[in-house]
Amino acid sequence: MPFSEVVQPFLMGCGTKEPKITQLCLAAIQRLMSHEVVSEAAAGNIINMLWQLMENSLEELKLLQTVLVLLTTNTVVHDEALSKAIVLCFRLHFTKDNITNNTAAATVRQVVTVVFERVVAEDERYKGGKLRRKEGDLCQLVNADAPYWLVGMTEMTRTFGLELLESVLNDFPRVFLQHQEFSFLLKERVCPLVIKLFSPNIKFRQGSTTSSSPAPVEKPYFPICMRLLRVVSVLIKQFYSLLVRILNTECEIFLSLLVKFLDADKPQWLRAVAVESIHRLCVQPQLLRSFCQSYDMKQHSTKVFRDIVNALGSFIQSLFLVPSTGNTSATPNQTGSNASGNTGSAQTNPGVLGMGGGATVLPAFEYRGTWIPILNVTVQGSAKATYLEMLDKVEPPTIPEGYAMSVAFHCLLDLVRGITTMIEGELGEAETIIQTTTEATSLPTQSSEQQDLQSVSDQSEKELVSRAVWEEMVNACWCGLLAALSLLLDASTDEAATENILKAELTMAALCGRLGLVTSRDAFITAICKGSLPPHYALTVLNSTTAALSSKSYSIQGQNVQMISPSSESHQQVVAVGQPLALQPQGTVMLTSKNIQCMRTLLNLAHFHGAVLGTSWQLVLATLQHLVWILGLKPSVGGALKPGRAVEGPSTVLTTAVMTDLPSISSMISKLFENSQYLDDVSLHHLINALCSLSLEAMDMAYGNNKEPSLFAVAKLLETGLVNMRRIEILWRPLTGHLLEVCQHPNSRMREWGAEALTSLIKAGLTFGHDPPLSQNQRLQLLLLNPLKELSNISHPDIRIKQLECVLQILQSQGDSLGPGWPLVLGVMGAIQSDQGESLIRTAFQCLQLVVTDFLPTMPCTCLQIVVEVAGSFGLHNQELNISLTSIGLLWNISDYFFQRGEIIEKELNKEEALLQKQAEEKGVILNRPFHPASPFDCLWLCLYAKLGELCVDPRPAVRKSAGQTLFSTIGAHGTLLQHSTWHTVIWKVLFHLLDRVRESSTTADKEKIESGGGNILIHHSRDTAEKQWAETWVLTLAGVARIFNTRRYLLQPLGDFSQAWDVLLDHIQSAALSKNNEVSLAALKSFQEILQIVSPVRDSEKPETPPAINVSVPLVVGTTTATNLGRSFMRTDSIGERIGRYNGSEPPVITDEIEDLNLWWAAWNSWYRIGSESTRPPITCDKLTFIPSQPFLTALIQIFPALYQHIKIGFSMDDLQKLGVILHGAVSVPISSDASPFILPSYTEAVLTSLQEAVLTALDVLQKAICVGSEGMQIMYPAIFDQLLAFVEFSCKPPQYGQLETKHIANAKYNQIQLFAPAEWVALNYVPFAERSLEVVVDLYQKTACHKAVVTEKVLQNIIKTLRIPLSLKYSCPSESTWKLAVSSLLKVLSIGLPVARQHASSGKFDSMWPELANTFEDFLFTKSTPPDNLSIQEFQKNESIDVEVVQLISTEILPYANFIPKEFVGQIMTMLNKGSIHSQSSSFTEAEIDIRMREEFSKVCFETLLQFSFSNKVTTPQEGYISRMALSVLLKRSQDVLHRYIEDERLSGKCPLPRQQVTEIIFVLKAVSTLIDSLKKTQPENVDSNTWAQVIALYPTLVECITCSSSEVCSALKEALVPFKDFMHPPASKVQNGES
Repeated sequence: MPFSEVVQPFLMGCGTKEPKITQLCLAAIQRLMSHEVVSEAAAGNIINMLWQLMENSLEELKLLQTVLVLLTTNTVVHDEALSKAIVLCFRLHFTKDNITNNTAAATVRQVVTVVFERVVAEDERYKGGKLRRKEGDLCQLVNADAPYWLVGMTEMTRTFGLELLESVLNDFPRVFLQHQEFSFLLKERVCPLVIKLFSPNIKFRQGSTTSSSPAPVEKPYFPICMRLLRVVSVLIKQFYSLLVRILNTECEIFLSLLVKFLDADKPQWLRAVAVESIHRLCVQPQLLRSFCQSYDMKQHSTKVFRDIVNALGSFIQSLFLVPSTGNTSATPNQTGSNASGNTGSAQTNPGVLGMGGGATVLPAFEYRGTWIPILNVTVQGSAKATYLEMLDKVEPPTIPEGYAMSVAFHCLLDLVRGITTMIEGELGEAETIIQTTTEATSLPTQSSEQQDLQSVSDQSEKELVSRAVWEEMVNACWCGLLAALSLLLDASTDEAATENILKAELTMAALCGRLGLVTSRDAFITAICKGSLPPHYALTVLNSTTAALSSKSYSIQGQNVQMISPSSESHQQVVAVGQPLALQPQGTVMLTSKNIQCMRTLLNLAHFHGAVLGTSWQLVLATLQHLVWILGLKPSVGGALKPGRAVEGPSTVLTTAVMTDLPSISSMISKLFENSQYLDDVSLHHLINALCSLSLEAMDMAYGNNKEPSLFAVAKLLETGLVNMRRIEILWRPLTGHLLEVCQHPNSRMREWGAEALTSLIKAGLTFGHDPPLSQNQRLQLLLLNPLKELSNISHPDIRIKQLECVLQILQSQGDSLGPGWPLVLGVMGAIQSDQGESLIRTAFQCLQLVVTDFLPTMPCTCLQIVVEVAGSFGLHNQELNISLTSIGLLWNISDYFFQRGEIIEKELNKEEALLQKQAEEKGVILNRPFHPASPFDCLWLCLYAKLGELCVDPRPAVRKSAGQTLFSTIGAHGTLLQHSTWHTVIWKVLFHLLDRVRESSTTADKEKIESGGGNILIHHSRDTAEKQWAETWVLTLAGVARIFNTRRYLLQPLGDFSQAWDVLLDHIQSAALSKNNEVSLAALKSFQEILQIVSPVRDSEKPETPPAINVSVPLVVGTTTATNLGRSFMRTDSIGERIGRYNGSEPPVITDEIEDLNLWWAAWNSWYRIGSESTRPPITCDKLTFIPSQPFLTALIQIFPALYQHIKIGFSMDDLQKLGVILHGAVSVPISSDASPFILPSYTEAVLTSLQEAVLTALDVLQKAICVGSEGMQIMYPAIFDQLLAFVEFSCKPPQYGQLETKHIANAKYNQIQLFAPAEWVALNYVPFAERSLEVVVDLYQKTACHKAVVTEKVLQNIIKTLRIPLSLKYSCPSESTWKLAVSSLLKVLSIGLPVARQHASSGKFDSMWPELANTFEDFLFTKSTPPDNLSIQEFQKNESIDVEVVQLISTEILPYANFIPKEFVGQIMTMLNKGSIHSQSSSFTEAEIDIRMREEFSKVCFETLLQFSFSNKVTTPQEGYISRMALSVLLKRSQDVLHRYIEDERLSGKCPLPRQQVTEIIFVLKAVSTLIDSLKKTQPENVDSNTWAQVIALYPTLVECITCSSSEVCSALKEALVPFKDFMHPPASKVQNGES
C-alpha cells in the first residue's frame, strides 16, 4: 500500500477539527513519520492539513511538533512543501499565546538548521551537483528575513529575523563560503539590510531633541541594535575571507560603525554593546591581522585596524573626561550611572566602601577626580559578553558603573596579548625554518641543491610579506595603545591592574624591539620608565622622547586622541623618600609602590628582552640609575649595588617594605647585567654605549663639586665587563676608553671608582681562562694591558696608586706569564715622576723590586733594557733618598744577572736583532737604536752604564757616591763580557762624558755652607758645602776611570785612539790636580800614580790568550791581528814610523808597544810638569783666600816622578832637568798652614824629614843613579844635580821665601816654642834636617863623582865650598847647631877628595877661583863673628875647639905640604890666619876656672906649631917663602913684647888692686906662647932659623925678668915656664969673629 494512502485516514481525522481526534491523528502521523513510511506526496498533504489546522488555531503545539518530526526524520519534504512548512512555523510564532510563540521560535530555529544541514549533506554526496533544486528554497528562506516577503506570512519581527540570520550564518558558514549564490545573497541582501537597520543608531546623537524626527523608528532600539551587532560579529568572524574578497566595502562600513558607536555622544548601553562587540574582535588576532592587510595596508582605504585601537583609546579617555554637556536625561531608560552623573560621589569618597567598620579598597581607576571601579567582567582571552546576550530584554538595561571601562581595558589587554603572541609565534617559526633551511643548504647533495635554494628564496619572500604585515599592525596600533595604557597606568590604583598594564606595555616594547621599530619601542619603554619615577621627575632622556611623541596627536575620524601625561594626584602608598639625582637637588622626591612595580617591570624588560632594546638601553639605564640613587643604593666590590650609608644625610627614608625589597632589586639589577653575557655582540655594544653616555652625564653633573656622584654607570660597566670576559675583545676599547675618561675626573669618588673598575677589569681579563690562552694570543694580552699604560697620562695621585697596586697584583699573580706585556707594565712603573709624591714612588718602586728579584728570567730579553731604564729613573727621583740608593743596588743586581746569564741573553737578543734587521730591510728603513754599532748585548750594558753615569751626577752626594761605586764595580767586574770594539764607546761615551760632567759640576759648585743635611743629620765639616760634596764625587770618578785604564789597558791599547784617550785622561787628571781643593788634587795625583804603575800592559788572568806580539820592520802599517778570545779583529791605524823618527838609535828600530808607550809616557811627563809648575808657582798676591797646595799633595806629586822617570829616562834632557829642578825647589818652598803644622812638623827634639822632603831627595836620588849608569851624554847632568842639592843646603840658614807670603820660622824652636801658637796663617817648615840630609847627599855624590869631567869643569867643588861657607861663617848664629858641625865635617870630607883633584888640574886653571873662596871660608869659620851661647858648657866648648883643631890639621896635612902647587896668595892668607890663631885674644866673659879652656889654648898651640913647622922645617924653595915665615915670626914676637910691657906698666900703677881678669889671662897666654915659640925654635933645623929671629927672642928676656914682681901667682907660674927655656941661651960670650962680624 502506498504511503500516501496509509496517511490519508489520519489526515481526514484531522480535518474533523475535533480536538481529541486531531490529537490522536497527529500522534499517529508523527509515529508513521518516525518510521519513515511517508512519501513525498503524503508529506505535502500532511503539510497542507497542518496549515489548515494552523489557520484554525488548533493544536498549535502539536502542529509544531509534527512539522519538526516531519522535517528532521528524512528529506521527503522539499521545495514548496518545505517552504510552506517553514512559513507555518513562522506564523505560529506570531500568535498571541506566549508558549506557542516561544515553541514556534524554537521550531523555526531547528527547522532552519535542518535545512542547512541538508545542504551540507548533499554537498558531501554529490560534491555540489544537485544544488539547483534547493536554490529557490534557500533564497526564499533568506528572503523571509525581509518582512512580508514569504507567501503566506502575515507578519514577521526584525528581532526574530535577525536572530535566525545570526544562527544560520554562525552555524553554516561553509554553505555561504562554498556557493557563490549564497555569497551573492550575502552581499546583495544581508549586508544592505544590516546597514539599513543600523541607520537610526548612526544618526542618533544623545541629548539632541527627537520631536522633529518624522518616524518613531529613528530612535535607537536596544533589541534590534543588539541583534544587529551580533549579526555583524558573526559576519565578521565567520566570513572575513569573503569580506576581504567580495564584501570588502560592507565590512569596512560595519567596522567603522562599530567605531562610531563608541563616541561619547552615543547612549551608554550602545557604547557598552559596541565595546563588547569590539572585544569579540580583539580576541581574534588572525582576524585583526586580516583587517590590517585588507585596509590599513591598502592605499586610499580607511585605516580600520588603527581606528579600532584609537577608538578604544579615546573611549577610555572620554570615560575619564567628564563631557561638557552634562544632560543625562536624553535617554529616559538610562540611570545616572555614567561618569558625569557620579563624579560627585566618586570624589568625595574614592573607592572606599564602608564594610563593618573596616575599609576595603576596591580595584579602580582614578584620574583627576574621576573614580571608575574595575569590574571582573571576563576571563582573560575570551570575550564573554553580558549585554549582547540579553536577547529577551526589550528595554535598554542599566549599565553598572565601570563596566564599559572594564571591558575596554580587557579589550586592550587581549588585543596586545593576541597580537604579540601571534606575531612572536610566527617570528619564531620563520626563524626556525630559516635556521633549518640554512643548515640543510649548508651540506646540499648535488641533485637537491636547486630545489632547496628555491625553497629558501620562497621562504624569505614569504617572510618579507609577513614582516610587512607585522610592522604595519604594530605601527597602526601602538600610538593608540600607548595613549590608553599610559593613562590607565597612571589612573590605576590596583596592583593587579597595574601589573596587567605594565605587562602589556612590556610585551609591546619587546615586540617592537624584535621587529626593529625603534620609535614605538622607545615610546613604550619611556612609558614604563616614567611610571617608575616620581611624577614630574626631571629626567631629560624621557622628556625629550615624550616631547617627540606628544607633538603627534592621532585623529580618529575627526576626533583627537591626546597623549595624556601622568598626573601627580596619585593615591598610592608612598614607600620611599629620597633625593633626586640632579645638579642642585631641590627637596626630596617620593617613590610609591607603583613606582617600584614599574621598576620591576623595567628590570624584567631589560632582563628578558635585552637583545632587542638597542638604543633604548639609554632610557632604561638612565631610569634605573635615578631609581637606584633615590633608593640610596651604592656600588660595592665587583659593581653590585648594596644599600649605601646615608651619604646625603637623613633625606633618604625607606619603609620596611622597601628595605626588605632592596636586596632583591639589587640582585635583579645585577642579574640584568650578568645576563648581558647572553646578548649578541650588537646588543652588547648598545648596552655599553648606553652605560657610557649615562656615565658621561654623571660625570658632567659631578664637575665642579665634591658631592657624592652617581656611580651606577661605572659600577655596571664593570659588572658587564666582568661577565663578558670570553668576548672581551669586542667591548674592551669602548669600555676602557670611557673608564679612562672617568679616571681623569676631578671628583675624587668618581675617579676612584673609575680606577677601581678599570683595574678590576684588567686583573680579571688577565686571569680569565681565554681560549686560546693569553700566552698564545699576544694581541689580546697587549689589548688588556694597554689601559693600564694609558693611566700613566693621568696626574691624579690616587689613580696612580690604584694603577700601581694593580701592577703589583698582576706581578704577584701573573708575573710569569706576562711575556710581551712586559714593556707596558714596566712603562707604568717608569712613568712615575719625581713630583708625584713619596707614597706613589714607593709603591712603584716596590713593583720594580719585585720584578728585579723574581721576574728577570721570565721576561723577554728585549725588555731588560727597559728594566734598566726604569731602575735608573728611580735613582733620579729626588723624593726619597733610600729609594734612589736601593735602585742603584737594583742596577747592580741587574748587572749581575746579565753577567750570569750572558750567553742566553746574547743569543736571544741577537735573534731579535736579526728579525728587526730583516723587517727594517723589507721596509727599506735603517734600524736605529742607541749605541748602534755595538752588538745588542753590549748595548744593554752600555745602557746600564749610561744610566749609572747619569746617577753619578745626581744633585745628591749619597746617590752620586753609590752610583759611582756601582758603575766602576760593574765595569770592573763584568767589563770582560763586552766585545772589544765596544770599549771605545765605554771610554768615550760613558767614562769621559761622565768625567766632563763631574768636572763641570765641581768647578761650578756652590761654596756656601750647608747647615745640616735635612732633619737632624749633622754634616762633617769636610762635606759642608756643595763644592766639597762634589769634590768627593770628582775624586771617586777620576779614581774609577784611572783604575779601569790601569786594569783594562790590554783591552784599550789596541783600540785605535788609545793615545787620544790617554791625553784626555791626563787632561782630566791635570785639571783635577790643579783644582783649588786639596782632596781632589791629591786624589788626582793618586790616580796619576795608578795609571803610571804599569811598566808594560798587564795581562789579566781573565784573559785566556794574548794577542800575538807585533814585530815588523819599519814603515809598514801593522796588519790586523786577531785576538781569538775577542772574536773580532782590530786595526792599528797610527803610523808608527813618524814616532820612531825621534829616536836615532844605532840599531834599526823594532816596532813594539814600547814606542807607543813612550809617547804616552812623554804625554804623562808633560802633564806632570804642568801640574807641578802650576801648583808650586808662588802666588802673586797674598790674602786670606790664597790657595796653597797641601803637603800630602806635593809629596804625592814628587813621588810620581821616580815612576814616571823610569819610562822617560831615554829622552830626559837637561831642559827637562831644569824644569824638574824648578818644581822640586818650588815644592819644598811651600809653607804649611798653621792648622796642619802640628800633624806634619816633626817634634823639635828630633830632626826628621817630612815626607815631601824625603820625596824630593828620592827623586834626585833616582836621577843621580840613572845618570850614574847612563850614557856619557847623561853625565853632564851631574852639576845640575849638585846645584839643586846645594840650593837645598842653603835652606838650613836661609829658609826659602814662598812668593810674598809671610811665614814664621820655627826651626830654632829651642828658643821660642811658644811661637807655634802665634797668629801667622802659614808656617815655614823646619828645613834644617832637610838641608843637612841634602848636604850628606852632596858629600856622597861628590865622593863618587869628584873626578868627573863635568864636575871639574862646572866648578862643583867651588860651589860646594861657597855654599858651606854660609853656615860655617854663621857658626853659632846658625838656626841649628848641628848645621855648622855637619858643614865642617862635610867640608873636611869634600876637601880630602877634592883637593887632590884640584892639584891635578892646577895647570888648567879650572880651580883658580876656588882657592880664595876656600881661604875665606877657613877665615870665616875659625875666626867667627858669632859669639857662643851663654849656656854653652865646658865640654861643649872643648868639643867645638877640637873641631877647629881638625881644620888646622887639615891645612897642615893637605894644603901647606903642597904649597908649590897652590897659588901664593892662598898660602899667604893661610899663614896670616895661622898667625892670627896662634895668639888669640880671649873673650871677656870667662870665669877664672874656665880661663884655661876658654882661651882656645889647644887651638892656638896647633896654629902656632903649624906656623912654626911650615916656617922653619921645610927647605925654603924660594926666598919669598922664607920671608913670609920670618915676617910671621917677627910679628908674633913683636906682639908679645908689647903685651908684656903694657902689663908691667899696669901692674906698677895698680898697686894693691888686682888687675882686670882679662889682662891677667892675656899675659898668661903671651907667656905660654913665648915658651911654646922657644920650644918650637929649638926643634927646627938650625939653618932654617934666621939669626934675626933669635935676636928678637933673646930681646924678650929683660922684659920677662921685669915681670917677676907681679903679684898674681898664675902669672908667676907662667913666667917661670917662659924663663926656663932661656937657659939654653946662657953660653959664655964668644969672640966677635966667631959671631960672623968683622
